[in-house]
Amino acid sequence: MHPFPRATFIALALSACSAYGGSSMERADVPMRDDMGRDVGTLVLTNTAGGLMLGGVVRGLPPGMHGIHLHTTGRCEAPFESAGPHWNPMSRKHGLQNPEGPHLGDMPNVNVSADGSAMVSLVTAGGTLRGRDALLDSDGAAVVIHMSADDNRSDPAGNSGSRIACGVVRG
Repeated sequence: MHPFPRATFIALALSACSAYGGSSMERADVPMRDDMGRDVGTLVLTNTAGGLMLGGVVRGLPPGMHGIHLHTTGRCEAPFESAGPHWNPMSRKHGLQNPEGPHLGDMPNVNVSADGSAMVSLVTAGGTLRGRDALLDSDGAAVVIHMSADDNRSDPAGNSGSRIACGVVRG
């Protein structure tokens, strides 16, 4: 169990959104499930001035560093290939450290602690939920957590391994 109750964490995430300059409080919930269909937490996507903030707590995952990305399709059928590729409306290369990148769906790795939980608080390099450079379109979007750390350079997915958790973005 994470030290913050869900309601407290959402309040903290929305407060952090304001700190990032967010003016629109539009948000989308992302209920996350592992490949066995178990609930591993709910993340929240919120518009900010510089991109999308992803916040929340996940649990029941293997300890260590894991890649986490926004994907183009709102489907999460194990093994989660149904979520499609990374969200990349600007047709860039993968990786936060790639000179030809990043995809808008690329995010820093998330560190899962020894108890299997992680507090997620990440911001994309741009985009919005709806409107210009929108994540949400006719087939939705998904958040995917990968088995391994993203190397932040290799195209198309940073060598981050299999997809171990997925959530459909619900706005």
